[in-house]
Amino acid sequence: MRVAFILIILLSTGSGENDLDLNFCGIWRHGKDLNLAVNLSTGCEGILISASESSLSIDGTITAKCRRSDVIPLKQFGLDSPGESPFCLYWEPLLDQLKLQIKGKNITLCWPASLQKLCCTDLSHGANKPEALHGIKNGSVNNDTITDKIRTAYEFKGGMTDCKKLCDQANLRSTPVNKSQAAQVVEHPCAHSSEVEMKKDFRGYNLTSPAAQSVSAEPTITVQIPSALKQAAKKTNKVVCTFFKNNSLFQEGSRKTRILDDVVGITVENEIITNLSEPIRIGFHHDVIPRTHSRKCVSWDTRKDPLQVNWLVDGCETRQQGAKHTECLCNHLTFFSVLVQLEPRPVCHLLALTIITSLGCAVSVVSCIALIIFLCKKSRRAKEQSTLSHLGLAVSLAFLYLIFFLTGIMANVGGESVCVWVGATLHYTLLSSLAWMGIEVFHTFWLVHVVFRPSPKPYIRNLVGFVLPAVPVIILMAVGDIYGVREVWSCDDKADPYQMCWMKDTPKALLGHYFTNITTLVILVLLGFVMLFLVYREIRTRDEWRQNRVAFLSIWGLSCLFGTTWGLTFLDFGPLSEFVLFLFCILNSFQGFLLMLRFYMLDWVRKQAGGSALGSSSTGSTRQHMLQAQEKS
Repeated sequence: MRVAFILIILLSTGSGENDLDLNFCGIWRHGKDLNLAVNLSTGCEGILISASESSLSIDGTITAKCRRSDVIPLKQFGLDSPGESPFCLYWEPLLDQLKLQIKGKNITLCWPASLQKLCCTDLSHGANKPEALHGIKNGSVNNDTITDKIRTAYEFKGGMTDCKKLCDQANLRSTPVNKSQAAQVVEHPCAHSSEVEMKKDFRGYNLTSPAAQSVSAEPTITVQIPSALKQAAKKTNKVVCTFFKNNSLFQEGSRKTRILDDVVGITVENEIITNLSEPIRIGFHHDVIPRTHSRKCVSWDTRKDPLQVNWLVDGCETRQQGAKHTECLCNHLTFFSVLVQLEPRPVCHLLALTIITSLGCAVSVVSCIALIIFLCKKSRRAKEQSTLSHLGLAVSLAFLYLIFFLTGIMANVGGESVCVWVGATLHYTLLSSLAWMGIEVFHTFWLVHVVFRPSPKPYIRNLVGFVLPAVPVIILMAVGDIYGVREVWSCDDKADPYQMCWMKDTPKALLGHYFTNITTLVILVLLGFVMLFLVYREIRTRDEWRQNRVAFLSIWGLSCLFGTTWGLTFLDFGPLSEFVLFLFCILNSFQGFLLMLRFYMLDWVRKQAGGSALGSSSTGSTRQHMLQAQEKS
């Protein structure tokens, strides 16, 4: 009796409210050759969600305007093999919107519409359907599990409700409007949709979103409907402007971008309006958007891809009017909003940086090959252990620049499967190059400060420079989902990112990046600067140091050898961020060329000086000069 009493209380307290939406989720156990069968019609009888070995079916009579009947192959969404696929079906009666999310892919079945007088809501679960080997497992409604068994179908019965009750329930307020002779505004029962009647002498009309009633001094959205719309609309003289707010179904489902909370839909019934001679002006007033986050006015063109949420920049011009205001000038009618780029941070001047980096890599590859030939000839004439370190660095840099130069091409030609291996190889060559720079630091320290002990054996350097960097790469490959296609977004063009083969933009890949690349860079740069200081302290009193060219070549050449130019990575912030980024790309993409130039110039200086040891191209000979007094004693 107590249980029955509690149930009566719960039912009586909840009877005054209607369901604002339906969220049905489950796991579809299926075979291969999969399809989505959709059959939707207007009315309010209910919806049947069923699944078989090869088909997921949605049959419903719940919509106000949306009608749809087709079979959609799911191979285009990456579903083509036997297994289990989690999915969710979202129904929002206020917007007449139905969306399916399966394995992270969004498929829109009914697009948002202007608000109606009657809404189909309060969908209640019907009788259980039979169990089967293939079907829907763990069916749940609004996160409440119905059953963990595999059912062939789930049925929900609907009930018709006055949309105004739902709007009041969602705390929606009326839009204040003023009537004029040229335009007559009819308030929709759901408050945030306005219908403007364009009369013969129509010269344009201004609308504001419901937020104009709030304490804020500015409305959230302002819309200026031009007079050109009157001439473009041939079948009707009414335009409907609907303001949406906090609607998650408009989002793309990507953590890299975000649609503003405010979306406005401007439509003329049964007509497609494009190429207006005078654009519609839409002003979005929003929270502060940082300068590092790019923003673009976008429109939702359902004709280009009718199955997915696809915000396009086509047909809209963006005018940024401060950090809190964006104006959109659009020449067509549909849904409009502002797309904000969040993570990763977009790169400004991406095209220029790409050209500089590609040119630098190409020059550095040729330079490293020339340097390898030069060092091989030198090693035959004089057996110096430092030459082997220089040779290892030149080889690793040659492969690094060659793969980096080709990574953009491989990403576009080979796709994800090829990029897994190319990205891993690029990561290995980067770690190998940094390892050889560290060997140069250690070798110089050994020559300068450890006078009477022999240097470590060459095979130890080869193990550290070529074998050790492969260990973290193999571990990350075993972990999986680390390497693949990486997109670099531009401040200027959000729709066309640059693709390359590298570590993915995932939490696991980011963790691997910090543990391998960033940690190695921190150690290398710190040791490099310490070693530069020690070398400077040793040679600053020498007579040759007073020769500017020798001083410059010594410090600049050792800076390249020790990898200190990579320290610019940690200065990419603040007002000088763009300058530092350009400097980083120039110095490090041309590093192979600069190293070759350093060795050839030092060799030329040595010949000009008649074989002076300081002019030698190796740190081994430099040791003989810097420690001449100690060695004589």
